[in-house]
Amino acid sequence: MNQAPRIERRASVCPHDCPSVCSLEVEVIDGRSIGRVHGAKSNTYTAGVICAKVARYAERIHNPDRLLYPMRRTGPKGSGQFERISWDEALDIVARKFLEAEREFGSESVWPYYYAGTMGYVMRDGINRLRHVKKYSGQYSTICTAMSWTGYVAGTGHLRGADPREMAVSDCIVIWGTNAVHTQVNVMTHAMKARKERGAKIVAIDIYNNATLKQADMALVLRPGTDGALACAVMHVLFRDGYADWNYLERYTDHPRELEEHLKTRDPAWASTITGLSVEEIEAFAKLVGTTKRTYFRLGFGFARQRNGVVNMHAALSIPAVTGAWQYEGGGALHSNSGIFHWNKALIEGHDAIDKSIRVLDQSQIGRVLTGDPQALYNGPSVKAMLIQNTNPVSVAPEQELVKQGFARDDLFVCVHEQFMTETALMADIVLPATMFMEHDDLYSGGGHQHFQVGPKLIEPPGECRSNHEVFRGLAERLGTKHRGFTMEPREIIDWTLQNSGWGSLENLEAQVHFDAQPPFEEAHFLNGFGYPDGKFRFKPDWTKVPSYNNGAMGPWASMPALPDHWGVIEAATEEHPFRLATSPARNFLNSSFTETPTSLDKERRPEVMIHPVDAERQGITDGDWVKLKNQRGEVYLRAKLFDGVRRGVLIAEGIWPNAAHPFGRGINTLTGGDQVAPYGGAAFHDNRVALERAEIDPVLEPLVARKQHRPEALVG
Repeated sequence: MNQAPRIERRASVCPHDCPSVCSLEVEVIDGRSIGRVHGAKSNTYTAGVICAKVARYAERIHNPDRLLYPMRRTGPKGSGQFERISWDEALDIVARKFLEAEREFGSESVWPYYYAGTMGYVMRDGINRLRHVKKYSGQYSTICTAMSWTGYVAGTGHLRGADPREMAVSDCIVIWGTNAVHTQVNVMTHAMKARKERGAKIVAIDIYNNATLKQADMALVLRPGTDGALACAVMHVLFRDGYADWNYLERYTDHPRELEEHLKTRDPAWASTITGLSVEEIEAFAKLVGTTKRTYFRLGFGFARQRNGVVNMHAALSIPAVTGAWQYEGGGALHSNSGIFHWNKALIEGHDAIDKSIRVLDQSQIGRVLTGDPQALYNGPSVKAMLIQNTNPVSVAPEQELVKQGFARDDLFVCVHEQFMTETALMADIVLPATMFMEHDDLYSGGGHQHFQVGPKLIEPPGECRSNHEVFRGLAERLGTKHRGFTMEPREIIDWTLQNSGWGSLENLEAQVHFDAQPPFEEAHFLNGFGYPDGKFRFKPDWTKVPSYNNGAMGPWASMPALPDHWGVIEAATEEHPFRLATSPARNFLNSSFTETPTSLDKERRPEVMIHPVDAERQGITDGDWVKLKNQRGEVYLRAKLFDGVRRGVLIAEGIWPNAAHPFGRGINTLTGGDQVAPYGGAAFHDNRVALERAEIDPVLEPLVARKQHRPEALVG
């Protein structure tokens, strides 16, 4: 008689998405595998709801295409020709190559490179301990938060905001610059609750009629990079029609009279010509937020991924300061709560070994760094050796042609620690198999909410997969590097971090599963003052002194507007490149993650670009045709998807498909720029001008491209 499998629900945390970091309950089957993944109902933000791609995580963790053993490249870079070797042999090779680079070119010739494929602090950030102890080149992480965080902190002085659960008691929720249905499903949970229980209005603002706008009561589709103009016109109406809360403004803000005067020429007619919205749409939105005190602004990352993104974020954030919405439960704003946790990462990152004389290279400029740009290298040595974890720059970094040229260098040694044979792994000399989040212990906190939690090891990893921490420790031993963090187990590091951050012990945290760190109402709503010495919100920030993570002022910071405005530094359309392209998130991918799971691939189908039917007709393009997008950085081929939910002159390509899923191996980030954005840098992924034309693809190529779109293992060999 067959015995039924033993299924136990265990607590865990999603490591993939920094705003959500959903609290999970995982079905662990006989202690060896996982089944369905559920949202934890006990977590008041997750509230039992998670995205479909994580719910079916068994497809990913038990995927037959996972990397299982260390491998050494035997053929040309990118050929997919590897041989299996032992862990000892692999780590010996990596350590030897790092030491050779250090001896010949100096320690800064080694560049550990990582990002947020996992949001767990021990596994994600521990690479910095190795970096600091060995004096390797630093990394300035600009690929995601540099612009949005800076724009938000410019106003508030601190990276925190109103409790996101307050959306459920709001009378109006403005979801601006985030397709929450695709990327932050929990935002929709609380917004929908407010609409159902209170009759709240949901406003969604974005650059195409996406899944979130389709669920909104008021959907505003504006031209890319024009959010600042919309915000200014809204504030113009608020001042003009008596909706500005002058008691609040005088007490809590820095230059309200100057702002009012400045905005007198920024009326809805002015903004209409810039944004493409009608005057009536702008007036209606302004009246709604002006007459609804409990208006909650949930500000996303998307609209800050423009060259004027910092200014746009700050302008949108200024609206609830004009209305005084911060005073009310269910009012105010939130972009990220990352600042409330005050993590002490000294042990995780080896802060005691930091040498401030070591250069810090810009993550987003990896293409320029690896192709020897003196400015990107800060006039220092060429990068000769890399360890890459938690990121896939050959697919996701800007200026893909430069990135690929850099990785193709014969004199560059690369070790990639990965879960699948990504396109970055294909360019590596040594590939190491990595664990997934249910196969190791780690600590997580949510930027878009207020909880932190331990994600414990639930099952053993397959094959010979090892965690990031095990790789740091193995390399440190071979490099002759000592630090107490390398001698400790992850749980010991988590316990130290919790206690030294003021959050108690690991034992206590595990007993309560997740901890609610939301500050008191007065603090979260800045009613005790904003995060500047005078306690006032900054309508007029000093852009070079915003208290946000930075590597010094860069980009055209000197020309940034002093007050909220439309700043016209975007990559505007031209006669040669008449379309504006944004690379927005797909529902079933997360950057380049989940492009290897069968259901996600089937649901996304193929790389496509959304084109307004009138634009398509003028170019002789019909639905499903091959089209070519090109600009000064390169050219990309996709299928046309005719969609009247985009504005004329705007193109939307959802998701980051592998380069190999496109004809000629050029993915969408071939078209994105890596130039530094004011005032602290960042990657302007949604700010690209391109030309569009119908293309003919050799019929011989089509079956090969289709195979690579739906079989990620086809990337190898």
